Amino acid sequence: MATRIAPEIAHLFSDKIGVRKYYAEPIPPTPSLPTIRLDPKIVKKIADGVAIFAKMQNDDLLATLAIGEVRPFNAGEVLFREDEVGDSFYVIVVGSVNVLKIRESKSHVVASLGVGECFGEMALILDEIRTATVVANVDCVTLCFQRARFEAFHDISLIIYKNIAHVLARRLNERSNSLSDLLLVSRFNVESDGIVKS
Repeated sequence: MATRIAPEIAHLFSDKIGVRKYYAEPIPPTPSLPTIRLDPKIVKKIADGVAIFAKMQNDDLLATLAIGEVRPFNAGEVLFREDEVGDSFYVIVVGSVNVLKIRESKSHVVASLGVGECFGEMALILDEIRTATVVANVDCVTLCFQRARFEAFHDISLIIYKNIAHVLARRLNERSNSLSDLLLVSRFNVESDGIVKS
């Protein structure tokens, strides 16, 4: 049976004794992972629409997409659940998903996401806890980006985390504005009913 040693050690031996290959441990079988060929239109949609990849040069984007793991899901399958620990985010390549919040034992759809959109990034920031449940709306294919894999590339991870910060800041601003509008409407309604006057 063929065996191998770590490349650094093999290189050390080859320098010392003139041997190009030195084998010491069994070579594990190569796992066969599903692969997909990304259509240039999908790559453009991801580049234009996925905020986490905003302002990435094309080469960096392609390198980032290359480290994503292809994960297919059947319609109705749960990709992950609210309050689970997570260390990855996903980009939809085919199909769509529903984002659900569970309140009082009932599921409420808070968003539907399609091709080119991403989800799961909040767990990378909020102590790795999923803030929602995600279910495949139809058969779909995603690219899953594990934290450990993209953090191995400093320049790429820096862009990703910076973009996540921008996404969170924008969401916070939108919710703050919505809350302000709601308070103003509520106050106007109370005043027009003659209950409270300033």
